[in-house]
Amino acid sequence: MNVLSVQNLTKNFGGLTAIQDVTLELERNELVGLIGPNGAGKTTLFNLLTGVYQPSSGEILYELEGKETSLVKKTTDQIATAGITRTFQNIRLFKNLSVLDNVRIGLNSSSKAGLFASLFRLPSFFRSEEQMKKDAIELLKLFGLENKKDHLAKNLPYGEQRRLEIVRALATKPKILFLDEPAAGMNPQESAELTSLIQRIQKEFELTIVLIEHDMSVVMNVCERIVVLNHGKVLAQGTPNEIVENEAVIQAYLGGEVNVGS
Repeated sequence: MNVLSVQNLTKNFGGLTAIQDVTLELERNELVGLIGPNGAGKTTLFNLLTGVYQPSSGEILYELEGKETSLVKKTTDQIATAGITRTFQNIRLFKNLSVLDNVRIGLNSSSKAGLFASLFRLPSFFRSEEQMKKDAIELLKLFGLENKKDHLAKNLPYGEQRRLEIVRALATKPKILFLDEPAAGMNPQESAELTSLIQRIQKEFELTIVLIEHDMSVVMNVCERIVVLNHGKVLAQGTPNEIVENEAVIQAYLGGEVNVGS
């Protein structure tokens, strides 16, 4: 069973069709790239799959506890609780909170302290808070941010803010992680480090990861499969080698040769 199945998905905004008849499958523990020209509908598709937008037609089926469940008409909170989370093109951190607190917010959904214990500050509440702190620090260590746990998020360099946003998304313990241009604004060294990190977390956390990225070196090095959107439609799907040799993709987007593994 696929972890996510998208069937004939369409999204209209008035007279504009942003996504048209998109069908795709995501397998468990798969790392997929979503590419296409500006305006191709990539972020709109992410918004549909995470409940920000509701589709005009089509179906989104998610494997939950061994059964397929429809995500259509589910709220963003319901979808996140089910195990689907994302990052955004524009960094959305709680910038006036500490690095540690940003991650702890992501961990709140897994808190074992009930409402009663939280209201009356029972021992179980403090045990849960201490465990969340430990879990948050472990995640920060993975991303090399543990020494900045007490810094305000807004004071981190841009590349570290990007990494913190991914840490916070991982804190929700997702099954599927959507990354919207995670390498945007990074220099080549930061992009290379991010590539390695994405591969590592995909294996360690056994995640299905889908990323939108314009840095083709990141896409070609990290993704097992690539989906190409153009004018809201799926233009092609395949391995990196298949995509760079696809004439329709070259004409629509790549505009020239891309070296896999470079």
